[in-house]
Amino acid sequence: MKPHIHTPLTYNHSAKPFGFVNVSDKWSSIVDKQAKMTSDCDVVLHVSAMPYTGSMYIKSSLFVVPFAIIAACHTCAAIAAPQKSGKWIDLTHPFSEKTLYWPTAKSFTLEQEFHAHTDKGYFYAANRYSASEHGGTHIDSPIHFSEKGKTVDKLSLDQLSGDAIVIDVTRKAAANRDYQISVDDIKAFEAKYGRIPKDAIVLFRTGYAKRWPNAETYLGTSERGQDAVAKLHFPGLHPDAARWLVKNRTIKAVGLDTASIDYGQSKLFESHQVLMAKNIPAFENVASMDKLPPTGSYIAAFPMKIQGGTGAPLRIAAMVK
Repeated sequence: MKPHIHTPLTYNHSAKPFGFVNVSDKWSSIVDKQAKMTSDCDVVLHVSAMPYTGSMYIKSSLFVVPFAIIAACHTCAAIAAPQKSGKWIDLTHPFSEKTLYWPTAKSFTLEQEFHAHTDKGYFYAANRYSASEHGGTHIDSPIHFSEKGKTVDKLSLDQLSGDAIVIDVTRKAAANRDYQISVDDIKAFEAKYGRIPKDAIVLFRTGYAKRWPNAETYLGTSERGQDAVAKLHFPGLHPDAARWLVKNRTIKAVGLDTASIDYGQSKLFESHQVLMAKNIPAFENVASMDKLPPTGSYIAAFPMKIQGGTGAPLRIAAMVK
């Protein structure tokens, strides 16, 4: 006979259990730790020891023991933890008539519908806006370069939030407008700060955010139209580095402070293809990465939920301790 932990899980601080999990005593420390998360978590774990013979069982829709307990508190732990301390850093460029878009894309426009006091005496204001999906601070959903990839409305909130790392290549990007972030850059980061954590959001800082919204210095040209595409010059992620990431690390998303994950002179957009074939979205035109540490920040990157969208405007922020 082995001692087991009998754990009724109750929702929203109520007394009605919705599931029972018997967990081997070697997981008791995990249960005890999770049981203390009552102040910020809607799932409360009441833990009591009891002997039990036979196999472990679950009476609920939870999944695998002992991961059922971790899964039960996963959402609240992920959301509540970064809010306990630190400050939020906005990583989003504002949308306006100055917002930069791909030379062939429709720019952002904002039209006033009403802005006055009504005949009933109260003030009322409303606008209408229009723009291409891919411009300003935005997300590339996997379907952007993968036929069977997820549309923006199918990306989970979990995939769009989590612990982040920032790989800084500002010096190399300043010396070469067409610099492509390499496998060596990633390995140099890991040699200094440790292995990229599982399910991390990987941000690459080139320093180009400081050039926003000057199209000439940020994009390489202020011209518009198809002919302007050949004149784009800005750094990006080398396809070999994208392949290395998907093969050797498990990541949620990538982000860059330039107009594209691929560098400006790319013709095949291979980094897009590699990442999005694995349903890894990309955040582009990210702002204010200079305010983030190399490790230890928490990202929340939530796009407009466009049904069937290949991308969308993005509000991205980081919690920094």
